[in-house]
Amino acid sequence: MSKNQTLAGVGFGLGAYGIWGFFPLFFRQLGAVQPLDVLCNRAVWGCVFVSLILSAKGHWGPTLAVFERPWLVARLGLAALLVGSNWLAFLWAVDQHQVMASSLGYFLTPLVNVLLGMLVLRERLSRLEWASVGLALLALVNEFVALGSLPWISLFLGGSFGLYGLVRKQVPVDAIAGLWLETLSLMPLLAVYWAWQAQAGHAVFTGFDTTTQALLPLAGVLTALPLMLFAAATQRLNLATVGMLMYINPTMQLLTAVWLFDEPLAPARLVSFGLIWSGLLLYSLSGWRRYRRGG
Repeated sequence: MSKNQTLAGVGFGLGAYGIWGFFPLFFRQLGAVQPLDVLCNRAVWGCVFVSLILSAKGHWGPTLAVFERPWLVARLGLAALLVGSNWLAFLWAVDQHQVMASSLGYFLTPLVNVLLGMLVLRERLSRLEWASVGLALLALVNEFVALGSLPWISLFLGGSFGLYGLVRKQVPVDAIAGLWLETLSLMPLLAVYWAWQAQAGHAVFTGFDTTTQALLPLAGVLTALPLMLFAAATQRLNLATVGMLMYINPTMQLLTAVWLFDEPLAPARLVSFGLIWSGLLLYSLSGWRRYRRGG
C-alpha cells in the first residue's frame, strides 16, 4: 500500500472519529428537543441523505437486490434495532448530562467485542486479551462498590454497539447500502411514534425555532458521513491502525464532558477509566502482535 493511500486512510479515519467525538457538542444544541424526536429526525434525514448518495453513485441495483434475500433483510432489521437503541441511549445521555458515562461506554466497546468474539464466534483469547477483559470487569466492580450502582448507560452503550458490530459483521452489505436499509427498517416504528405524537398534538419534525429546524436535517447528514469516512479508512489502513484511531471518539467525549460540560470526574470514576485504559492498552498490544504475525 502506498504512502499516499495510508495518509489518506488516516485522514478519513480522523474525520470519522472526529465527527463522532464532536457528537455531544452538536446534540447538546438540540437539548430542547426530546431524544425520541431527535432520533426520528436523525433516522429520516439520514435515510434521505444516503438515498441521495446512492443515486449519485448509481448504486440502487445492488442495494435493492438485498430484498431478494430475506435472511439479510432480517439481520439488517436486527442491526437497525441495535443501532437505533444505541443512538437513543446516547441522545438520552447527552440530554441528562451523562456524557462521561457515554464516553465510558464507548471505551468499553472494544472489550465487549473481545467477549462477544469468545462467546459467540468461539474465538480463542490470548493472555493479553484475557487480562484486558479482567481489567474491564474490575472497572465495573469499582463503579459498583465506589459509586453504589453499575454504570447501566455505559454498559448499554458498549453492549448495544458491540452487538451491532457483531450482527453487521455477518451481513455482506457495504456500509452505505447497509445504513440505508437500517434506517429504512426503523421507519415503521418511527411512523407509529410520529402518529402517536401527532394525535397528542405534538409535531416531531416541525414547529421548532429556525436554528433547531436547520440542525435536525444536519443530524441525519452527520449520522451517515462518518460511516462513509470510516468505510474509506478501513479500505486503506490495516486493522491495527484503525484500532488505535478508535479511541479518539470516547477521548473527545470525555474531554468535552469534563472541560466544556463541567461534569464532575470523581476519583472513583477516574480509577474506573484508568482500569479500562490499561485494558485497552493490553488489547491494542495484542492486536498489534497479531497483525505483526500476519494473523
